[in-house]
Amino acid sequence: MKKIITMMSLVLANMTLSAQEIQTYSFDGREKSAIQVKAEDVYSEAKGYGYDFQDVIAEARKRQNETYRLSDGIYYFSVSVPDGNYKVTVTVGSGKQKGNTTLRAESRRLFVQNLETKKGEFKTASFIVNKRNTIIQLPDGKTDRVRIKKREETKMNWDDKLTIEVNGDAPTVSSIRIETANDVPTLWLCGNSTVVDQDYEPWASWGQMFPCWLTDEVAVANYAESGETATSFIAAGRLKKILSLVKPGDYLFVEFGHNDQKEKRAGSGAFYNFAYALKQFVDEARAREVTPIFITPTQRRSFDKNGKMQDTHANYPEAMRWVAKDLGVQLIELQDMTRTFYQALGVEDSKRAFVHYPAGTYPNQTSAFEDNTHFNPYGAYEISKMVVEGIKSLNLPLARFIRSDYVPFNPSIPDDCCAFHWNDGAFIDVVKPDGN
Repeated sequence: MKKIITMMSLVLANMTLSAQEIQTYSFDGREKSAIQVKAEDVYSEAKGYGYDFQDVIAEARKRQNETYRLSDGIYYFSVSVPDGNYKVTVTVGSGKQKGNTTLRAESRRLFVQNLETKKGEFKTASFIVNKRNTIIQLPDGKTDRVRIKKREETKMNWDDKLTIEVNGDAPTVSSIRIETANDVPTLWLCGNSTVVDQDYEPWASWGQMFPCWLTDEVAVANYAESGETATSFIAAGRLKKILSLVKPGDYLFVEFGHNDQKEKRAGSGAFYNFAYALKQFVDEARAREVTPIFITPTQRRSFDKNGKMQDTHANYPEAMRWVAKDLGVQLIELQDMTRTFYQALGVEDSKRAFVHYPAGTYPNQTSAFEDNTHFNPYGAYEISKMVVEGIKSLNLPLARFIRSDYVPFNPSIPDDCCAFHWNDGAFIDVVKPDGN
């Protein structure tokens, strides 16, 4: 009997790991041919799928206050899969109640925001999720690893499973279908804390909001990390990992400058190490028929005594423009767009786009947040639209992957932050991300 159970476990593991070309999980019994997920199905490596991070949710509920609240229906669902791109198709709806569902994946990557369904109504949402780990497969058959930071070791972006966060005011997921999608083009994001998938509330970056504006015909692989410079990104093996996976037709988005200007070692400087590192990104991408795109760094929130925005990046954005012109690289002027955005909001209201909160706003927050570099979800959401507008203005071929329901955005006319609705996730940390 024990031998039979062991064999059945191996069969199940193989079904969810190696042979998972297509797999469907049903949460309400509507799809009879799917794997029927029960309340007691907690994720384990042996099972290969199930509800995950239930202890994190339970602990977060204990820490709730008037500002930080979890949806009653929030949960995480994980599936063991190899590295690669996966098309995730989620059927949302319920025959018992109306719904409001938000879908994120891995380290809080946003894909579906506040999808409304009436009682008895069902809708389908599809998107591509990139899953990775730290192992780098080298051409000679040997392996290397990305040298991630201590804080990254618990990030969902780097583990051996694909995790879907089901959130919203009244989330109603009927089924989740996962299938391999390694033939779609991939947008590889390289950058720092203004780009990275921030795991923890209340921090956010444009790179994790950006996927919600794209169709299910393209993947976003966000390799940015807090505190990185162009040179440290390369030294950590992040670019090496990307280059081991890219294919012709992909895009490499590069945004640095925040932390680079603080480097003091020999050879540092905008037109020295920084410019040389940018050229490495371009040369390596083009050698693999990948299109590099530069993005000037997001402006810090810094006003002069007259209430006018002032630059804080020295000549690093100019160095990026110079390299772009010299090498014929197309460039998205995110610095200019964010400057316009903050100016339109004004000195005080621009704080609403950043992590600016009085002490006690979040659990264990003993002092006020006055961060003029790192965004909250509203700020990151707005800036992600600026990247979309940059893609459109350059007439890049990848503009065809912008969702048909995307509404054009003008940074001089910001969306009302009070109308922006974000459901908090279960992961929260009051420690500021690396970088400034």
